[in-house]
Amino acid sequence: MNAADLLDFARDGITTFLKVGGPLMLIALGVGLVISLIQALTQIQEQTLIFVPKIVAVFAAMLFLLPFMGDALASYMARVAERIASGG
Repeated sequence: MNAADLLDFARDGITTFLKVGGPLMLIALGVGLVISLIQALTQIQEQTLIFVPKIVAVFAAMLFLLPFMGDALASYMARVAERIASGG
């Protein structure tokens, strides 16, 4: 395996990581922003209020996006196994 193959392998891994984790992080960011805006508008300064809606939203999104995430990880693993089987 030369340096170009290694860079392609790393780039593929980072792309897969962003495909799998990106949507969940964006949903958590959006829910956190909405809850923070509601807290600012109502002047409720409870710090623990943000965690429950964010956890529920991320778990709901994970259940909804689980087939997509599993497919992305399975195809990445297939590409890795193919490279291993081909000898580099």
